Amino acid sequence: MKDFKTLQLLDKFHFIFVKMGIDYDIMRKILHIKLTMDERKVPTIFNQSTNKKKQEQKNGYIKSLWIYILFGLVLIPFMGFGHNYLFQMSIAYAMIIFLIMTSLISDFSSVLLDVRDRNILSTKPISSKTINAAKFMHISIYLAYLTIALTTIPLLVGLFKQGIIFFILTVLELVLINIFIVVLTAILYIVILRFFDGEKLKDIINYVQIGLSLVLMIGYQVLIRSFEFVNLDVVVAFHWWSIFLIPMWFAAPYELLLNGDTSLFTMVYCSFALIIPIVSIWLYVKLVPTFERNLQKLLNTSKSKKEKKNYLKEFLLKIICRTSEERAFYRFASLMMKQEREFKLKVYPSLGFSFVIPFIFMFTMRSENVNYSVSMGYLHIYFSMLIIPTAVLMLSHSGKYKAAWIYKTFPTKDYMDLKKGSLKAFLIKLYIPLYIVLSIIFCFIYGTRIIPDLLAVFVASCMYTVFCHIFMGDKIPFTKPYDEIGDAQGWKSVLLFIPLGMIAGLHYFIATRISYGTMIYLIVLITINFALWKIVFKRSK
Repeated sequence: MKDFKTLQLLDKFHFIFVKMGIDYDIMRKILHIKLTMDERKVPTIFNQSTNKKKQEQKNGYIKSLWIYILFGLVLIPFMGFGHNYLFQMSIAYAMIIFLIMTSLISDFSSVLLDVRDRNILSTKPISSKTINAAKFMHISIYLAYLTIALTTIPLLVGLFKQGIIFFILTVLELVLINIFIVVLTAILYIVILRFFDGEKLKDIINYVQIGLSLVLMIGYQVLIRSFEFVNLDVVVAFHWWSIFLIPMWFAAPYELLLNGDTSLFTMVYCSFALIIPIVSIWLYVKLVPTFERNLQKLLNTSKSKKEKKNYLKEFLLKIICRTSEERAFYRFASLMMKQEREFKLKVYPSLGFSFVIPFIFMFTMRSENVNYSVSMGYLHIYFSMLIIPTAVLMLSHSGKYKAAWIYKTFPTKDYMDLKKGSLKAFLIKLYIPLYIVLSIIFCFIYGTRIIPDLLAVFVASCMYTVFCHIFMGDKIPFTKPYDEIGDAQGWKSVLLFIPLGMIAGLHYFIATRISYGTMIYLIVLITINFALWKIVFKRSK
């Protein structure tokens, strides 16, 4: 195995670990193996990649750091210009802490929560202190990569604009922040494991991963707008609750050293910035035994609660799904979308993106004197349909695809009920709730006059779902591994945006050029949609 430069650098500080009672040679061997295995790992932010196997041949994490370099550009106005350090650096550190902590939770929770060490390493003559040190250093190495990528360009700008003291102070603060974040995350897990089981913790981690992916998908909007901050001459008002704002702790030393501010609040913040990370390390060391005991919960699965029978839901389900087989597959697909974490990680960020992007385009493209009572801006709701190609594609795949052999035992040949029930489950469980919320907001903005248009868009989305299903290859749901999602299928999803644009354009043309065009369009869409579902999912006799 090749040696790593990070480990060679760590060798220069081996005496520190020896004085702490850690077996450095064993810790280094553990780190060497873990870093080698990590080269095959694909980061969360690229978990929607269309060619996972190709990425696994490389060090995915290092390759993904370019996106953090891009987001680091947001920090330049705050770290490179102005002298209101308490305000500027509070904003900068808030962004840094958010990105580092969400990345830690999404990509390195498996390291903090690794129970395999208990089965492999704990049976060997290795002290728990050495194992925990290896775990801590493993995380620290990757957080160092992330922090360097995120802050290198802003730091260089700060060095030339603010001076060497600013540069050195920022480097020291970033070290303290990384230590504090690792310990804070571990303590958060300790608290969660104290009151909840492992399944709840896994769900929380999954939703953080989803949130991170969503933030990175729409973050370019923040990047574009961040450079509108040109006047940083802001007066900060102190309140008693300000002491709980963590970014202000780490911003205060700049006021003390560069502006000579010796006020009470500044001194308190400075003391917190130095003392709290050190105290957190001491607290973490004390809580490690409890943490290790509670990790056993990750091996346990919680008992699923039996849902009470809802007669209204059953009645509506009989209207939506006409046959008992279709209803059974509807329930099955609903459970898969609800419980399979990898599906949620790949689809839910796009769901959130589909909710946000109509507003991004609506407010970006609007004119200054827009009159919402006559505006056609509500047609931006068509952007909510961007989730449909992704979801339809992912419905064919599953992390438990090997269990698809059960389909062979069914007394059916064409699986039409399975396909139809799965698509209806997606529409009702994921898309319709999103669309209803969007419709309510759009009605509040544009008025109730747009209700016929919103109904037309909804019917169009049902029709578009079937079209995506046909174009994607009419596959049986949950039968393919995610690794088989190739570039060709990714391009299919992109090509499906063309008919979506054509549908939106046709709606705009009919609504603006034909009297009562929207109502006529709605009736035609309902007819086509009903016929399309009937023809495509016609059962073989």
